Parts: sequence; structure tokens; C-alpha cells
Amino acid sequence: MSNSSLLRPYSLAPAGLALPNRMVMAPMTRYRATEDGTPLPVVADHYAQRAGAGLIVTEGIWPSSRGQSGWRLPGLETPAHVEGWRRVTDAVHRADGRIFAQLMHGGRQGHPLNRIDADVPAGPSAVAQPGPVHVRDGAKADAVVPRVMTLDDIRVAVDDHVAAARNALDAGFDGVELHGANSYLIHQFLADNTNLRDDRYGRGSVADRIRFAVEVVGAVADAIGAGRLGLRLSPGNPQFGMAEADPGPVYRALLAELDGLGLAYLHLTDDDRYPALADLRPRWSGTLIANVGENHEPTTRAQGEAVLDAGRADLVSYGRAFLANPDLPRRFATADAPPLNTVDESRLYTHGPEGYTDYPALDDLAVSRP
Repeated sequence: MSNSSLLRPYSLAPAGLALPNRMVMAPMTRYRATEDGTPLPVVADHYAQRAGAGLIVTEGIWPSSRGQSGWRLPGLETPAHVEGWRRVTDAVHRADGRIFAQLMHGGRQGHPLNRIDADVPAGPSAVAQPGPVHVRDGAKADAVVPRVMTLDDIRVAVDDHVAAARNALDAGFDGVELHGANSYLIHQFLADNTNLRDDRYGRGSVADRIRFAVEVVGAVADAIGAGRLGLRLSPGNPQFGMAEADPGPVYRALLAELDGLGLAYLHLTDDDRYPALADLRPRWSGTLIANVGENHEPTTRAQGEAVLDAGRADLVSYGRAFLANPDLPRRFATADAPPLNTVDESRLYTHGPEGYTDYPALDDLAVSRP
């Protein structure tokens, strides 16, 4: 298995990073922050355990309280946030890992009961997400209709991403990924049913629909360097009530605007309804990270190898497999490794080490054997 394409080194040249393998730990929400958004100490342990990934992308981090989508999700706005994340990046780097921060502005995603400011979230249009929604302490509530973002709100959202990206570098991250997928703010501007605007950020025009994404990417690239910036997209993903009847023209136009910037990578989720990898890989000249497990069973080693071997991507991101198997690359490299651990769903969104840092690695299993 040492010849596996997943285990071959890769040079992420724009970011100046030498990756020991082509396995990326995908961003996954875990709710391990204090109520003010500072990551708990156990977060450093969690990511350091998984430093064997070619690259780690963190869970979604809100760039400002205006973009907070959930209670006890982490932020990158205050000095306390920066210091908390510095402990994480130091731990990952001591373990010889590489880590990007994912900036995730919730847009319409959110509820006053989950937000530090207790305010109604704002999105491109006054279209609520399907409800009910989860709020603090395990309760549920009806989704709220978001406030429509003004042009000033849009300008502030761009600035918030820039400030948070700078904070990410101050916190020691190797780079930043913008979350343009899975129903969050950038995706809301791109999608049919969440962008009903009649101004230059909508109007039914592809050029207007992609404008916000282009502006955010361009502003952050100018601030921190394009080589330290990645973008995640999920064309056609229906999560949280998103609708994109014909994603192809929108995302082709977006990549045409962004491909020449020299970004660190494009992180692209494939979809059954729209073959994003097949359509967009030829239109992206830089590094492409593929995620093929979204809305499916966890990605297997064979599926990851197939994507690389077919030339559809340069790297493959793994989510649930990395949660349950902190040393996932080593497991893939070990011929007689036991079956992979599976995620304990009942402990996925608790707030402590259980179901977070207590999954056994191969060495733990060896010690436990009689």
C-alpha cells in the first residue's frame, strides 16, 4: 500500500507547504468553543492528534459576530479568539502538521438564541432556511426570516472576512479557506432560491450572482496573499434548503474570474445531480481538493485513490474517517491495520473530549491487545 496515490507527497507550492500525503482533513463543525467563541483547550489536542494529514482544514469559524451561525461555534474576531487558536496552531505545528482556518459566515444561517448579539441574522434575501432549527442547550425553534443585507452590510461582510483572515495569520495558521459551500453566505449569493436581489449582487444575472464571491476572494487575497487562500464550493448541494437548478454556468463563470489569482487551492464537493469535478477540473489550473463523501457514506481509501488516479483532483478530503481515526494516513499505509473506527453519532456535538479526542489510534489498539 506504500504505492497508494493517497500517500504520495504533494507540493502545495502557492502556500509554500510540502504535504507528506494527499489526504486533507475536511472542515467539520464540532461545537467545542466557549460561549464567546474561544476554542476550548481540547481543540488543540484534537487537531494535533490529526497532524498526520497532508493538510488540516478547521471547522467553520465565524469572522465576526455578524456571521455567527451557531452557539458555541468558534470565532476569529477578538484577541481571545486569536490566542485560543494560537494554542491550536502551535500544537499542530509541534506535531509537524499543517493547518488552514476555514472562515464561515452564516448569512441567513443563525438564530437570535444562538448569537452573542441576540440579533436576527442577515442574508442576501429575506428567505428563511427550512425549520425548525437547533438552538442552545439542545432545544429547537422556528427559523427566523433573515434581514436583507444592504450594500453597506455587504461591504462590512467583505471587511469582516479580511480582518478575520489577518487574525488567522496572527494566530499562526498556514492559510485560510473561505467557506463558499453548504448553504453559508457565499453559497447563498450563488444559489437560485436564496438570492432574489434586484441590484448588482443579483438580478438573475450570472455576473451579478457571483459578484460577492469574487469580491470576498479578491479582498482576502489582497490582504494575506492569494497563495495562502483556498475556497470551498459545493455546486448543487441541497443542504439546508438550497436550490440550484443549473449550477454549471454559475460556477464556470466564477472559476473564470478566480483561476488566474494564484489561490492555494479550490476545494470542491461533487454532487450526484451536477458532476462538479468532471465539469470544473478542466477549468481550474491550480490545486484542486476533491470531496466525494458529502451527503453519502464516508469516503473510502479506494474512492479517494480513484479520484486521484483519474486526474479529477490533486488531493482528497476526508471528514468522518478523520474524526474517528486520528491517524488515518497511517492506517491506510498499514497493510494489516484493523477496520476503521466509526463515528459515535451520539457524542458528535457534545462539548468535551468524549467523542472528540478519545478515538483510538493504532498505537492505542496495540497497547490494548493481550
